[in-house]
Amino acid sequence: MTKLFFLAHRVALATVSYSRCGSGGLGMFYAVRRGRKTGVFLTWNECRTQVDRFPAARFKKFASEDEAWAFVRNSVSPDGSEGQKNRHAQESQVKTNKRLREEDENSEPCAKHVKQNTESIPSVSKDRFSYMGEFVVVYTDGCCSSNGRNRARAGIGVYWGPGHPLNVGIRLPGRQTNQRAEIHATCKAIEQAKAQNISKLVLYTDSMFTINGITNWVPGWKKNGWRTSTGKEVINKEDFVQLDKLTQDMDIQWMHVPGHSGFLGNEEADRLAREGAKQSEA
Repeated sequence: MTKLFFLAHRVALATVSYSRCGSGGLGMFYAVRRGRKTGVFLTWNECRTQVDRFPAARFKKFASEDEAWAFVRNSVSPDGSEGQKNRHAQESQVKTNKRLREEDENSEPCAKHVKQNTESIPSVSKDRFSYMGEFVVVYTDGCCSSNGRNRARAGIGVYWGPGHPLNVGIRLPGRQTNQRAEIHATCKAIEQAKAQNISKLVLYTDSMFTINGITNWVPGWKKNGWRTSTGKEVINKEDFVQLDKLTQDMDIQWMHVPGHSGFLGNEEADRLAREGAKQSEA
Protein backbone atom coordinates (compact mmCIF):
# COMPACT_ATOMS: atom_id res chain seq x y z
CA MET A 1 0.00 0.00 0.00
CA THR A 2 2.83 2.37 0.90
CA LYS A 3 4.60 1.63 -2.38
CA LEU A 4 1.42 2.28 -4.35
CA PHE A 5 0.93 5.61 -2.58
CA PHE A 6 4.53 6.60 -3.29
CA LEU A 7 4.20 5.73 -6.96
CA ALA A 8 0.93 7.63 -7.20
CA HIS A 9 2.57 10.66 -5.61
CA ARG A 10 5.42 10.56 -8.13
CA VAL A 11 3.00 10.31 -11.05
CA ALA A 12 0.99 13.26 -9.71
CA LEU A 13 4.12 15.33 -9.27
CA ALA A 14 5.23 14.54 -12.80
CA THR A 15 1.80 15.58 -14.10
CA VAL A 16 1.97 18.87 -12.20
CA SER A 17 5.50 19.44 -13.50
CA TYR A 18 4.26 18.92 -17.05
CA SER A 19 1.34 21.32 -16.72
CA ARG A 20 3.09 24.04 -14.74
CA CYS A 21 6.40 24.30 -16.56
CA GLY A 22 7.33 27.89 -17.42
CA SER A 23 9.64 29.55 -19.90
CA GLY A 24 12.50 27.31 -18.82
CA GLY A 25 11.12 24.33 -20.78
CA LEU A 26 9.05 21.19 -20.28
CA GLY A 27 9.28 19.57 -16.86
CA MET A 28 12.12 21.76 -15.52
CA PHE A 29 12.86 22.04 -11.81
CA TYR A 30 14.12 25.29 -10.27
CA ALA A 31 16.30 24.70 -7.19
CA VAL A 32 16.91 27.50 -4.68
CA ARG A 33 19.82 26.87 -2.34
CA ARG A 34 19.93 30.42 -0.96
CA GLY A 35 16.91 32.73 -1.06
CA ARG A 36 13.86 33.85 0.87
CA LYS A 37 12.71 30.24 0.82
CA THR A 38 14.85 27.28 -0.21
CA GLY A 39 13.56 24.25 -2.04
CA VAL A 40 12.56 23.05 -5.51
CA PHE A 41 9.98 24.94 -7.56
CA LEU A 42 8.19 24.01 -10.76
CA THR A 43 8.08 27.41 -12.48
CA TRP A 44 10.52 30.26 -12.98
CA ASN A 45 8.05 32.76 -11.49
CA GLU A 46 7.93 30.79 -8.22
CA CYS A 47 11.71 30.58 -8.17
CA ARG A 48 12.14 34.25 -8.95
CA THR A 49 9.92 35.23 -6.03
CA GLN A 50 12.47 33.62 -3.71
CA VAL A 51 15.64 35.06 -5.29
CA ASP A 52 14.68 38.41 -6.82
CA ARG A 53 16.81 41.11 -5.15
CA PHE A 54 17.96 38.63 -2.51
CA PRO A 55 21.69 39.34 -1.93
CA ALA A 56 23.97 36.55 -3.20
CA ALA A 57 21.01 34.29 -4.04
CA ARG A 58 21.93 30.84 -5.36
CA PHE A 59 19.61 28.98 -7.70
CA LYS A 60 19.81 26.66 -10.69
CA LYS A 61 17.54 25.02 -13.25
CA PHE A 62 17.58 21.21 -13.61
CA ALA A 63 15.90 18.65 -15.83
CA SER A 64 15.35 16.20 -12.97
CA GLU A 65 13.92 16.59 -9.48
CA ASP A 66 16.69 14.49 -7.89
CA GLU A 67 19.40 16.78 -9.28
CA ALA A 68 17.47 19.83 -8.11
CA TRP A 69 17.15 18.55 -4.54
CA ALA A 70 20.81 17.51 -4.55
CA PHE A 71 21.73 21.09 -5.44
CA VAL A 72 19.54 22.43 -2.62
CA ARG A 73 21.22 20.06 -0.17
CA ASN A 74 24.61 21.14 -1.57
CA SER A 75 25.63 17.59 -2.40
CA VAL A 76 26.15 18.52 -6.04
CA SER A 77 27.56 21.70 -7.53
CA PRO A 78 25.83 23.58 -10.38
CA ASP A 79 28.14 21.90 -12.92
CA GLY A 80 27.41 18.41 -11.59
CA SER A 81 30.65 17.82 -9.67
CA GLU A 82 30.78 16.72 -6.05
CA GLY A 83 29.98 19.57 -3.69
CA GLN A 84 32.32 18.75 -0.80
CA LYS A 85 35.10 20.80 -2.33
CA ASN A 86 32.69 23.67 -2.97
CA ARG A 87 31.55 23.61 0.66
CA HIS A 88 35.15 23.84 1.83
CA ALA A 89 35.72 26.74 -0.56
CA GLN A 90 32.61 28.53 0.69
CA GLU A 91 33.61 27.97 4.32
CA SER A 92 37.07 29.30 3.57
CA GLN A 93 35.53 32.34 1.86
CA VAL A 94 33.32 33.01 4.89
CA LYS A 95 36.30 32.84 7.23
CA THR A 96 38.22 35.18 4.97
CA ASN A 97 35.34 37.65 4.86
CA LYS A 98 35.18 37.70 8.64
CA ARG A 99 38.83 38.76 8.75
CA LEU A 100 38.38 41.43 6.11
CA ARG A 101 36.56 44.34 7.70
CA GLU A 102 35.09 47.18 5.68
CA GLU A 103 37.92 49.54 6.61
CA ASP A 104 40.59 46.99 5.69
CA GLU A 105 39.00 46.45 2.29
CA ASN A 106 39.29 50.18 1.68
CA SER A 107 42.92 50.64 2.65
CA GLU A 108 44.20 51.57 -0.80
CA PRO A 109 44.96 54.99 -2.38
CA CYS A 110 42.24 56.86 -4.25
CA ALA A 111 41.19 55.19 -7.52
CA LYS A 112 41.24 56.66 -11.01
CA HIS A 113 37.87 56.83 -12.72
CA VAL A 114 37.54 54.44 -15.66
CA LYS A 115 35.47 55.95 -18.46
CA GLN A 116 32.70 53.90 -20.04
CA ASN A 117 33.23 52.94 -23.67
CA THR A 118 30.40 51.10 -25.38
CA GLU A 119 31.09 52.32 -28.91
CA SER A 120 33.38 49.38 -29.75
CA ILE A 121 31.02 46.69 -28.42
CA PRO A 122 29.57 44.69 -31.33
CA SER A 123 25.85 43.95 -31.63
CA VAL A 124 25.11 40.32 -30.74
CA SER A 125 22.03 38.24 -31.52
CA LYS A 126 19.88 37.51 -28.45
CA ASP A 127 20.07 33.77 -29.06
CA ARG A 128 23.81 33.84 -28.43
CA PHE A 129 23.27 34.44 -24.71
CA SER A 130 22.50 31.98 -21.91
CA TYR A 131 19.29 32.65 -20.00
CA MET A 132 17.87 31.90 -16.58
CA GLY A 133 14.25 32.79 -17.08
CA GLU A 134 14.27 36.33 -18.47
CA PHE A 135 17.75 37.00 -17.11
CA VAL A 136 20.95 36.76 -19.17
CA VAL A 137 23.79 34.93 -17.41
CA VAL A 138 27.35 36.29 -17.27
CA TYR A 139 30.49 35.48 -15.26
CA THR A 140 33.10 38.04 -14.23
CA ASP A 141 36.45 37.87 -12.50
CA GLY A 142 39.40 40.08 -11.68
CA CYS A 143 42.98 39.21 -10.85
CA CYS A 144 46.16 40.96 -9.86
CA SER A 145 49.67 39.55 -9.70
CA SER A 146 51.94 41.07 -7.02
CA ASN A 147 48.88 42.75 -5.50
CA GLY A 148 49.86 45.69 -3.30
CA ARG A 149 53.35 46.00 -4.81
CA ASN A 150 54.91 48.42 -7.26
CA ARG A 151 54.94 45.89 -10.10
CA ALA A 152 51.34 44.80 -9.71
CA ARG A 153 49.51 43.80 -12.90
CA ALA A 154 45.72 43.53 -12.86
CA GLY A 155 43.29 42.20 -15.43
CA ILE A 156 39.53 41.80 -15.80
CA GLY A 157 37.63 38.96 -17.42
CA VAL A 158 34.02 38.72 -18.62
CA TYR A 159 32.64 35.39 -19.85
CA TRP A 160 29.28 35.07 -21.61
CA GLY A 161 29.66 31.54 -22.96
CA PRO A 162 31.81 29.30 -25.18
CA GLY A 163 33.19 31.26 -28.12
CA HIS A 164 30.96 34.25 -27.36
CA PRO A 165 31.97 37.45 -29.22
CA LEU A 166 31.63 39.51 -26.03
CA ASN A 167 34.06 37.40 -24.00
CA VAL A 168 36.86 39.72 -23.01
CA GLY A 169 40.10 39.75 -21.07
CA ILE A 170 41.78 43.15 -20.78
CA ARG A 171 44.27 45.00 -18.63
CA LEU A 172 42.74 47.07 -15.83
CA PRO A 173 43.38 50.80 -16.43
CA GLY A 174 44.65 52.90 -13.56
CA ARG A 175 45.63 51.61 -10.13
CA GLN A 176 46.47 47.93 -10.22
CA THR A 177 44.73 46.07 -7.38
CA ASN A 178 42.69 42.92 -7.09
CA GLN A 179 39.70 44.73 -5.56
CA ARG A 180 39.50 47.25 -8.40
CA ALA A 181 39.83 44.43 -10.94
CA GLU A 182 36.87 42.58 -9.42
CA ILE A 183 34.70 45.71 -9.38
CA HIS A 184 35.57 46.79 -12.91
CA ALA A 185 35.02 43.31 -14.31
CA THR A 186 31.39 43.65 -13.23
CA CYS A 187 31.30 47.19 -14.64
CA LYS A 188 32.52 45.89 -17.98
CA ALA A 189 29.86 43.18 -18.06
CA ILE A 190 27.10 45.69 -17.32
CA GLU A 191 28.41 48.09 -19.97
CA GLN A 192 28.35 45.26 -22.51
CA ALA A 193 24.84 44.27 -21.46
CA LYS A 194 23.57 47.82 -21.87
CA ALA A 195 25.10 48.00 -25.34
CA GLN A 196 22.94 44.96 -26.23
CA ASN A 197 19.82 46.51 -24.61
CA ILE A 198 19.93 43.86 -21.90
CA SER A 199 18.53 45.08 -18.59
CA LYS A 200 18.21 41.82 -16.64
CA LEU A 201 21.39 40.04 -15.56
CA VAL A 202 22.36 37.10 -13.41
CA LEU A 203 25.92 38.14 -12.63
CA TYR A 204 28.24 35.51 -11.14
CA THR A 205 31.40 36.64 -9.33
CA ASP A 206 33.66 35.07 -6.74
CA SER A 207 34.15 38.46 -5.06
CA MET A 208 32.03 38.81 -1.94
CA PHE A 209 33.71 42.20 -1.51
CA THR A 210 32.06 43.43 -4.71
CA ILE A 211 28.69 41.87 -3.84
CA ASN A 212 28.69 43.21 -0.28
CA GLY A 213 29.88 46.58 -1.51
CA ILE A 214 27.15 47.17 -4.09
CA THR A 215 24.28 45.48 -2.20
CA ASN A 216 25.04 46.39 1.43
CA TRP A 217 27.73 49.02 1.91
CA VAL A 218 27.10 51.54 -0.90
CA PRO A 219 23.67 52.69 0.40
CA GLY A 220 25.18 53.44 3.81
CA TRP A 221 28.24 55.10 2.35
CA LYS A 222 26.06 57.38 0.23
CA LYS A 223 24.03 58.41 3.28
CA ASN A 224 27.25 59.12 5.17
CA GLY A 225 28.72 61.27 2.39
CA TRP A 226 30.82 58.37 1.12
CA ARG A 227 32.40 57.69 4.48
CA THR A 228 32.58 54.42 6.36
CA SER A 229 30.76 53.72 9.62
CA THR A 230 33.87 54.86 11.49
CA GLY A 231 34.05 58.15 9.58
CA LYS A 232 36.89 57.20 7.26
CA GLU A 233 36.78 58.08 3.58
CA VAL A 234 35.81 55.20 1.31
CA ILE A 235 39.03 54.42 -0.55
CA ASN A 236 37.34 52.59 -3.42
CA LYS A 237 34.79 55.38 -3.78
CA GLU A 238 35.41 56.15 -7.48
CA ASP A 239 35.07 52.50 -8.43
CA PHE A 240 31.86 51.94 -6.50
CA VAL A 241 30.41 55.24 -7.72
CA GLN A 242 30.83 53.99 -11.28
CA LEU A 243 29.36 50.58 -10.47
CA ASP A 244 26.45 52.13 -8.59
CA LYS A 245 25.66 54.42 -11.53
CA LEU A 246 25.74 51.52 -13.98
CA THR A 247 23.30 49.47 -11.90
CA GLN A 248 20.67 52.17 -11.48
CA ASP A 249 18.49 51.12 -14.44
CA MET A 250 19.43 47.43 -14.34
CA ASP A 251 17.80 44.41 -12.69
CA ILE A 252 20.78 42.39 -11.47
CA GLN A 253 20.85 39.17 -9.46
CA TRP A 254 24.25 39.15 -7.74
CA MET A 255 25.42 35.56 -7.42
CA HIS A 256 28.47 34.40 -5.50
CA VAL A 257 30.37 31.41 -6.86
CA PRO A 258 33.42 29.94 -5.05
CA GLY A 259 36.62 30.71 -6.94
CA HIS A 260 38.77 27.90 -8.37
CA SER A 261 36.18 25.25 -7.51
CA GLY A 262 35.52 23.81 -10.95
CA PHE A 263 32.71 26.12 -12.08
CA LEU A 264 33.27 26.46 -15.83
CA GLY A 265 32.04 30.04 -16.13
CA ASN A 266 34.18 31.22 -13.22
CA GLU A 267 37.24 29.34 -14.48
CA GLU A 268 36.86 30.90 -17.93
CA ALA A 269 36.40 34.40 -16.50
CA ASP A 270 39.52 33.84 -14.40
CA ARG A 271 41.47 32.69 -17.47
CA LEU A 272 40.39 35.81 -19.38
CA ALA A 273 41.36 38.05 -16.46
CA ARG A 274 44.82 36.49 -16.28
CA GLU A 275 45.25 36.95 -20.02
CA GLY A 276 44.26 40.59 -19.60
CA ALA A 277 46.79 41.12 -16.84
CA LYS A 278 49.57 40.15 -19.26
CA GLN A 279 48.66 42.94 -21.66
CA SER A 280 50.28 46.36 -21.72
CA GLU A 281 48.46 48.99 -19.68
CA ALA A 282 46.30 51.27 -21.80
